[in-house]
Amino acid sequence: MSGEFLEVEDLTVGWADDPALLEHVSFCVHRGEIFALLGGSGSGKTTLMRCLVGLQAPRAGSIRGPGAPQLDAGRPNFGVMFQQGALLGSMTLGENVGLPLERWTGLPRDAVSAIVRAKLRLVGLGPAEHKMPAELSGGMTKRAAIARAMALEPSVLFLDEPSSGLDPITSTELDQLIVTLNRALDLTVVLVTHELPSVFAIANRCILLSAEAKGIIAEGDPRDLRRSADPRVRAFLDPSARAA
Repeated sequence: MSGEFLEVEDLTVGWADDPALLEHVSFCVHRGEIFALLGGSGSGKTTLMRCLVGLQAPRAGSIRGPGAPQLDAGRPNFGVMFQQGALLGSMTLGENVGLPLERWTGLPRDAVSAIVRAKLRLVGLGPAEHKMPAELSGGMTKRAAIARAMALEPSVLFLDEPSSGLDPITSTELDQLIVTLNRALDLTVVLVTHELPSVFAIANRCILLSAEAKGIIAEGDPRDLRRSADPRVRAFLDPSARAA
């Protein structure tokens, strides 16, 4: 990991004529790390990710750096896995994964098919290419969504609640997949999650957002932040602190 790959400076997030959800948020993501956006319900973490991937414009501030999503320069330089997978139910798994390639490249059909098979093997779904989304388990759906997000060889992968709705074993397997992809492909990963075991298992760094503060109340290695002097941070990251 080296260098500032994605820089967020003085970002204010919200909707027109409403009070800002987040104000003056600044942080950076380093190349090759797994970076988590944390916070309680209503803290703005999902809305912040929407801004990072260009689905919502911030009210003020900037998002820049080589990892900043490019939406107006043709082929996207990033991939997104949405919380529920967002697979198209009328298309096979292979067709879903091939959609970005069909949209953004001029590759012949046999080349698209070869890439689709490679991406599915990468996430452990090689034999499932011709299955329909309704035939997939929750864990398979998440893996399929990751395969589609990686179809265009992105430099940064955004994951929205990757472990949400999964049992502990499947969640752990998905965590291991994310780490494997991160290390093997030197892939920068930014994820929104409320699953603390996953955060402690895979995240190199994180920010913790607070609805009351309308911004970041902690930043760093989540394992170190459990010992923060700020009781709000300890209460969020350490269940025993909440119970005390």
